[in-house]
Amino acid sequence: MESKEYPAKLTTFVVLTCLVAATGGLIVGYDIGISSGVTSMNPFLKKFFPSVYIKEKLNQSSNQYCTFDSQILTTFTSSLYLAALVASFFASSVTRIFGRRWSMFAGGVSFLVGAALNGAAQDVFMLIFGRILLGIGVGFIGQSVPLYLSEMAPAKLRGMLNITCQLLVTIGIFSANLINYGISKIEAGWGWRLSLALAAVPASVITIGSLFLPDTPNSLIERGHDEKAKEILRKIRGTDEILEEYSDLVTAGQVSKQMRHPWINIMKRKYRPHLTMAILIPFFQQLTGINVIMFYAPVLFKTLGFGNNTSLMSAVIIGLVNVCATFVSIGTVDRLGRRLLFLQGGFQMLACQIILGTLIAIKFGTTGEGTIPRTYAAFMVLFICIYVAGFAWSWGPLGGTLVPSEIFPLEIRSAGQSITVSVNMLFTFVVAQTFLPMLCHFKFGLFYFFAGWVLVMTIFIALFLPETKNVPIEKMILVWKAHWFWNNFVSDKNEHVAPTRWPQYDLLQTHFIQ
Repeated sequence: MESKEYPAKLTTFVVLTCLVAATGGLIVGYDIGISSGVTSMNPFLKKFFPSVYIKEKLNQSSNQYCTFDSQILTTFTSSLYLAALVASFFASSVTRIFGRRWSMFAGGVSFLVGAALNGAAQDVFMLIFGRILLGIGVGFIGQSVPLYLSEMAPAKLRGMLNITCQLLVTIGIFSANLINYGISKIEAGWGWRLSLALAAVPASVITIGSLFLPDTPNSLIERGHDEKAKEILRKIRGTDEILEEYSDLVTAGQVSKQMRHPWINIMKRKYRPHLTMAILIPFFQQLTGINVIMFYAPVLFKTLGFGNNTSLMSAVIIGLVNVCATFVSIGTVDRLGRRLLFLQGGFQMLACQIILGTLIAIKFGTTGEGTIPRTYAAFMVLFICIYVAGFAWSWGPLGGTLVPSEIFPLEIRSAGQSITVSVNMLFTFVVAQTFLPMLCHFKFGLFYFFAGWVLVMTIFIALFLPETKNVPIEKMILVWKAHWFWNNFVSDKNEHVAPTRWPQYDLLQTHFIQ
């Protein structure tokens, strides 16, 4: 079912601005890849965590479930997520009052300083302080970039342009893994400094780039710059026929200006659908089981005979699958819709989790002792790749950036995105802290545990997430009004965009979006 669209062309200007903004994804991806690699480098552990280094070397367990687990090291890595959680709330005010691009600039500067401190760190305090600054940068970037992309993009291409951010996240992870491998060959022992300091490269791109980016028409109108907004809207749409879209943006902006306390207002009944999605979508994303899959990959690649190159080959193969599958999402999300990718990806991940859990149970049982034949391991690697592909074209890009950033009305958009980022960061921290202890106690059952959550989230999407493809961002209220459940919370008196301007709304009411 197609929706009425505002006149718009895919202009070079909007593509370039979205690509520059999407480089914020490189920051997040690079940090994910680099932190996991650096914490496994012996020179780094000897300097900052000598007790962890000694305990790790003394651990001789062959149990495939209960490996060495340092809560100190995990807490160091996860400190970034707590800093990002807190920063996202401050970022909401910056994004709303000063605009999206200045929030991106603040995030880039913070990440840049944090990278410099980490690269030059002389003690644990300096290292952790730098890590906190990195987290602040991630909080500001995660809050502002998805909003910027969704507001700048034409409705029919919003999915494609928004997911470029997730694509750059996967490229950042892939690049960091390759850098870690190359730097680990430096025998002098200072390679970890270079790995950490190179985070300044993607941070420089978004920091400098944000100075040249225009702010979104939505944000400009919200802050009272109506004429500038009209000029930017005409430029990014590539047409003079912008009156209808501009009028709807002005109407949304007037409502936003009247709302002085978005954090209080988002709790109102009429925003219940938005608040529910802001909390549950990032919560579910962290319970897809991607962590347990990534953990077992090196073990299986080693079994296949990659020897000392285990980590590299695991990162390269899974990284390539991740990048390629994200391209699939970019190419299909605006044609097939968000729901179909969510549902298909969910069933694909569910099947793979059950199969992998069963295959591991057969070989390792409850003791964790055993060996895996190469042919057997090859099948497991295949299902790992299928799982990663399913995640990379569904819950990875859709749950991480796209859907949460496009569902909020302007008056609560900054607050809603901050809630999404904070929930994501909170449960990223929780899963990181509890994953290895859970694996030790649940054993192969951990695969079934996450499979159960994937089933729950897939059913949730099927029942409660309306289709949002091709719907103008300031008309998104209409998909909630047309939904079988959420229309009980969103009534006509709460609508601030006249439905007479969108005739397709009558069809939505007849064929409600589920």
